[in-house]
Amino acid sequence: MKSEFTLAQLADPDIAVADKILRACVHCGFCTATCPTYVLLGDELDSPRGRIYLIKQMLEKDQAPTSDVVKHIDRCLSCLSCMTTCPSGVHYMHLVDQARVRIEETYQRPLTDRLLRAVLAYVLPRPREFRLAMTLARLGRPFKALLPASSASAPTPSLWRRLRAMLELAPAAALPPPGPAGGSVFPAQGERRGRVALLQGCAQQALAPRINQAAINLLTRHGIEVVLVRDEQCCGALTHHMGQDADALARARANVAVWTAEAQRGGLDAILVTTSGCGTVIKDYGHMLREDPQYAAPAAAVSAMAKDISEYLATLELSVQAKHDDLVVAYHSACSLQHGQKITSIPKELLSKSGFVVKDIPESHLCCGSAGTYNILQPDIAMRLRDRKVANIATVKPDVIAAGNIGCMMQIASGTGIPVVHTVELLDWATGGPRPGLN
Repeated sequence: MKSEFTLAQLADPDIAVADKILRACVHCGFCTATCPTYVLLGDELDSPRGRIYLIKQMLEKDQAPTSDVVKHIDRCLSCLSCMTTCPSGVHYMHLVDQARVRIEETYQRPLTDRLLRAVLAYVLPRPREFRLAMTLARLGRPFKALLPASSASAPTPSLWRRLRAMLELAPAAALPPPGPAGGSVFPAQGERRGRVALLQGCAQQALAPRINQAAINLLTRHGIEVVLVRDEQCCGALTHHMGQDADALARARANVAVWTAEAQRGGLDAILVTTSGCGTVIKDYGHMLREDPQYAAPAAAVSAMAKDISEYLATLELSVQAKHDDLVVAYHSACSLQHGQKITSIPKELLSKSGFVVKDIPESHLCCGSAGTYNILQPDIAMRLRDRKVANIATVKPDVIAAGNIGCMMQIASGTGIPVVHTVELLDWATGGPRPGLN
């Protein structure tokens, strides 16, 4: 694709990156076939190719985006399926992230939209505040039907529709007790074979601390010491995808500092992540902080150390104690894992080697509709994607659904009665841990 940036514009490192990405695009349109919003809506502007044109025009003309541009960019899930499909290697992720920053900086959203986004950006990265919000939402669940519906012709969902989506996603039961605090160290059982930091997460700390507990049990059982690093923050993914660059970069710098200090103090073989949405962003810290003279090198080192939990477990010889070959597992591949990190076969292989019957889901490349805050900000599209995902899952008649991302787990569970667990919970069970919550 031909671009027309001026030399002055290209002096901006971000514009230089955008120019390189735009020039890689050859207009082929392969991306439209695997884009969830294009598959649902059939609008070229709701496809990666269409959004690339909108972003190109916005950046080249150095102008504030129109409400129509914002609508189509907001509808992007950042599922990155287009990057898997693209034969030209267009790095759409870095382009759409830059567009979101431009929108955040130059576009005046309606007041209710600004307020809701501010609340989400404040609450979701803070586990204590998130727990309180989920408790209040649980109390409000019985009243969700009283909220007015959105107009079918509205270009974006109303505040009431978004609040209803928040209530629908809130857990029906009381939240479990919090997991162990930062600064905790879990020694290896027997001879120590390695030492890792485990990302504590934000929403996952409140919603499902059992996931990291299963990871700790599994790792220590196999000779790996696990540390929860003190003063670790939210990875920044949530605010990063909302275009709030300053907040996301501040969190990235803080995490790079504490993880680097922990590696220097006690040594780290890896920084493990059980929430793949976080892992995709942490692996991109090197790019995000590439222009920071103080943090560029340590951020690149942190990104190199970051691994999804399944990647690291694949390097260990798991000691399977019980085969569960009577249990059919539908494996849901989170977009952030299969498209963002290019991890596709490892989780399924781990489950199969541990004795489970693993089945692929039809249309597994399509997003479930979770996508961070997407299922709150774009609930109607998210619900259609969820229902499509749940219907595809039902065709393989599973006993349990396994996934590697808490957002996907919550989204899918809201549309089915089939138990949804994290992949690491099943692996922990197979190697001597407790049975996960299966009905």
